[in-house]
Amino acid sequence: VQLQASGGGLVHPGGSLRLSCAASGSVFSFNVMGWYRQAPGKPRELVAVITSREGTNYADSVKGRFTISRDNAKSAVYLQMNNLKPEDTAVYHCNYQLVSGLSYWGQGTQVTVSS
Repeated sequence: VQLQASGGGLVHPGGSLRLSCAASGSVFSFNVMGWYRQAPGKPRELVAVITSREGTNYADSVKGRFTISRDNAKSAVYLQMNNLKPEDTAVYHCNYQLVSGLSYWGQGTQVTVSS
């Protein structure tokens, strides 16, 4: 499975960005897709995940500001990020995980929130 992420960039505090990630290759119907982020000097942390049946889970720090969604026909996952804060600055990584636990990672896309 290959993951291609896009949509990062530089935005002012309070601004919005939308991340996209498309999976290709041997994609199975039952999976969990999501976004994790890693800021400099910090461990990678969960941002949001969504199951193939569209159950979601969010980090407390992004609840009410970020929305995860997916398009199963395109094997794609999206992250709409609103009201961005400087502490959201990080490299955002797309993840695809099977029921078996096998996990794949995208290359990461930089999100920088700065005035």
